[in-house]
Order: sequence, then structure tokens, then C-alpha cells
Amino acid sequence: GLTPTFHIPTQPHTDLPTYPFQRKHYWLEPTAPTGDLNASGLDATDHPLLGAVVELPDDQGVLLTAQLSLKSHPWLADHAVSGTVLVPGAALVELAVQAGDRLDSATVDELVIEAPLVVPPTGAVRLQVTAGPVDSLGRRPVTIHSRGEDAGTWTRHATGFLTGTDNGTGTTETVDLTTWPPKNAEELPVADFYDLRYVAGYEYGPVFQGLRKVWRRGQELFAELVLAPEAAQDAAAFALHPALLDSALHTAAFADKGQGAAERTLLPFAWNGVSVHATGATALRVRLAPAGPDANSLQAADATGAPVASVGSLSFRAVDPAALADGGDGTRDALFRVGWQEVAAPDTAAGDGWPVLDLTDRADADV
Repeated sequence: GLTPTFHIPTQPHTDLPTYPFQRKHYWLEPTAPTGDLNASGLDATDHPLLGAVVELPDDQGVLLTAQLSLKSHPWLADHAVSGTVLVPGAALVELAVQAGDRLDSATVDELVIEAPLVVPPTGAVRLQVTAGPVDSLGRRPVTIHSRGEDAGTWTRHATGFLTGTDNGTGTTETVDLTTWPPKNAEELPVADFYDLRYVAGYEYGPVFQGLRKVWRRGQELFAELVLAPEAAQDAAAFALHPALLDSALHTAAFADKGQGAAERTLLPFAWNGVSVHATGATALRVRLAPAGPDANSLQAADATGAPVASVGSLSFRAVDPAALADGGDGTRDALFRVGWQEVAAPDTAAGDGWPVLDLTDRADADV
């Protein structure tokens, strides 16, 4: 008989793709139901950082609430310092502006950041932004607090004052940014800027890498910035997207001559005279100049030179990266502390009925 012969075709191995694997999910992440805010006596907001707003009676102010996490706001993960994700100071300014805008007091006369706001790797933080009644100087006090998702004490992160635009506190010197690039300015290299920032502990992801070009003219610094496409789609919902304003602050690094400041971790500390003149910007022209000891003024315009925002003065403060990892206030590991509890020693005095072992002579002892 004939013996059947089988031929198994061979298939050459296929090389793996040379491009990096894409880790983006195609499916939407499930979100927890928000419920009916109106039924709870709250008003919903369309702002990406805010969840609800409550207007207090008798012109006593407004309360804004929010909940932030890396799951609900993944772009915040692009703003980290030495491995700790922080809500940028520009976002706290945005929250203050949103509170003031509801009270015709949208100029941030002053906002002092007292403690950094850490976003935990898992879970969420709850925020409350409170703007109070008008004081004798025509200002409204504003505070920003947070606490853990489930419980814990409230931490105050920022405090300051809001004013109306007619008070004049938010005005700065007029700077013409229609002529671009600025005349008589020297262009500075920026190609490896964010790589060097990363080495220094500033771990900016793509959303916060908006700096494109920088020029120096005397003590003035000029910069050109662009908001990342994944953030630009939400720009219209902000007064000024925090990633774009934060990127504008990166310009200050070019004022450092490498004499001390480069060895410290600096974060925005005190904002004065912040006004937003136009909303929804996705690109900026920026001018940064000295405004007193250890402070700078900032003017920002759009791609045509029309004013977008101004900051009368902004100062930075050095922080300890190790303290940031602990949440900035030492509470992250509050449940994990060494504690000593005194225990009464047992009574070791010999009593009746206790046998006495004599082990002084063990020559005949069985092993």
C-alpha cells in the first residue's frame, strides 16, 4: 500500500513592530454616578476641575466643591516633583478665579499657597473653595481646602483675597506683544530644557511641556508656548488652562544663572494682581520681568498679541521634596507610627509548689 506523506508548510517568524507599544485603552473608563445635584440643593458646573457650587445667602459668598484623582483627571499626573504628583499652583489660581467670577470679583488680589496639594496614586482628594463676603476694603476672602476621599481633617492649601476688575489691583504695566519675536532679544536654546528639568526633579509630562521658544532682553524674558492637543480640547472650559499658565512659569528658570536657585526645588508661593482678560487660549506669548526682590511680573497674550492674562507679581518658595512625598503636611503616614505601650512586668518571685532546677553540675546529664 501507499504510505501517505504530509507536508507541513513552514511560516517564517514575523518581526515585532519597531515602534513602542501603545498603552492607551480604546474603551471608556466607567465613572461613578454623580446623582442629581439639584435634588441635593447644589448647582452643577461645566468646569473640568469643579463639581458643584452653592451660593450663600445675603451676599455671603460662594462655596465650590470638587473631587480630584488621577483617574478622573489623568493629565494631573504630568505635573510631578520628585515622584509626587502635585496640583499646580496655576490650578489653584484657576479655582480662585472661578469663585470670584461668580461674585463679580474675578481678579485675584492675592493668593498665598501655604501647603502643596498632593494627588494620591490611588483614591481621590476632595476640595472646597470658599469665597466670603466683602470686607471693608472691598475684597472677598478666598480659601482652598482639601481632605482625603473618605475622611480626615481638612488642610488649608491657599488663602487670599478677590476683588472686582474696577479696583485696579490686577493691572500691570502695558506691554506690547504684537511684535513677535521681540526686538533686540537673544534667542536661548530650549531643546533639552525639559530633560534638564527632569534631572532636577521637575517631572513634567507632555501636557505640561508647553515651552517652545525663549528670548532674553536684559532682565526681560520672553517665551512662546503651545498647549498640548490632548489638553487644548478642554481649553474653552477654563479661564486659562493651568497647564498653559504653569508652562509660562517655566520661563523663570532661564533667569537663573546657576548660582543657588538651580540646587533648590522652587514652587509658586505668592500670587498678586492676577487677571484673566480672555478665556480659552491654547497658545501664548509671554513676557516675564523682575517685580521686586525674588518676584516677577508676567504678561501673556495670544498668537496675535491680544492680552490674555497678567500677574502683577509672583514669588517662588523652596520646598523639601522629601516633605512632598509625605503629603506636604506629614499626614500621609499618620496611621503608621511607632508607639510604645507600657506593660506591667509579671511577678517572678518564687512561690510554693515551684520546682527548683540546679544546672550547675551537668556532667551526668543525658544529652
